[in-house]
Amino acid sequence: MIQNSPHDTAIWNAFRLGDKSAYAEIYELYFDSLYSYGKKFVADQTQVEDAIQDLFIRLWRNREGLASVNNIKFYLFLSLRRDIRRINEKEKAVEKVDFESFLITQNHPAYEYSPDDTERELTLKLVTILKSLPKRQLEAITLRYYENFSIAEIASIMDVSEKTVRNTLHNSLTLLRKNSNLLYSLIKLALIYLLQ
Repeated sequence: MIQNSPHDTAIWNAFRLGDKSAYAEIYELYFDSLYSYGKKFVADQTQVEDAIQDLFIRLWRNREGLASVNNIKFYLFLSLRRDIRRINEKEKAVEKVDFESFLITQNHPAYEYSPDDTERELTLKLVTILKSLPKRQLEAITLRYYENFSIAEIASIMDVSEKTVRNTLHNSLTLLRKNSNLLYSLIKLALIYLLQ
């Protein structure tokens, strides 16, 4: 089920009525996560920025005719994915996923613990494991565990069934569990660092 947020409903309705500060707040709240998500599908970062800008321009122009939204993040991710799919279809471009830079730009904890070369090496191994996931699995993992979307929301964003999302996540986690010794070591180092 898609999660509802009273704050999202209020800010969205204000935006639809022409409130520029509500529009700016939506942009500020979601630009970074939209950008990180978009980079997984489009090689040219400028195109990602352009796609997001186009999305927000289109939203402003069509604001009065937009339906009510109670989960803005979900709505924006769904819209951006559709736009990026069109870009990819036009250009036949498939981006190689750069998960390492995604982790860094998200200030992922794995990069906060690594003053030591051993920790950095473990982090790079973890990144290698994540990069080895098929693109669809990586997208599902990202939406579920980095963006905190529900199974139903992920299914809508990826345009697949909920069963497919569950299977994709299961397959991803199975692959990651095969490398659980590495993951355990990384988590142990992180805990040691945090407890110092």
